[in-house]
Amino acid sequence: MKNEYIHVFRAFTDENRLRVLELLAKGEQCACILLDDLKISQPTLSHHMKILCASGIVKRRRVGKWSYYSIDAEGCAYASRLLDAVAHRDSERIFRILRAICRLLHPLRAFSKKPAEAEDGACGCCFAE
Repeated sequence: MKNEYIHVFRAFTDENRLRVLELLAKGEQCACILLDDLKISQPTLSHHMKILCASGIVKRRRVGKWSYYSIDAEGCAYASRLLDAVAHRDSERIFRILRAICRLLHPLRAFSKKPAEAEDGACGCCFAE
């Protein structure tokens, strides 16, 4: 079950993936259109799309050498059920899931600019922008 949470929640942990979801909310998009709009390289887009498809939130349709992506309603419903399960479980289970998500996010922090320390003394990685 833990892997299911990680696959789904990982889809939401990157700004580019969130931008892809915003673009796909308008309807099915060809990968070339996503590349133009996002201003990222093709390998980077492939990486993000692999994560989004593995989460079940996005589905891919191939036509020849072209890939078309769209939001998968069933995958979104599944993600919603996982979030609902987190909200209604006992606190120990929630903390285990949150710790797993933090372990997943930890390597990503190294690539992002660390914000200044918060006034209340919180560390930079916990500082909400």
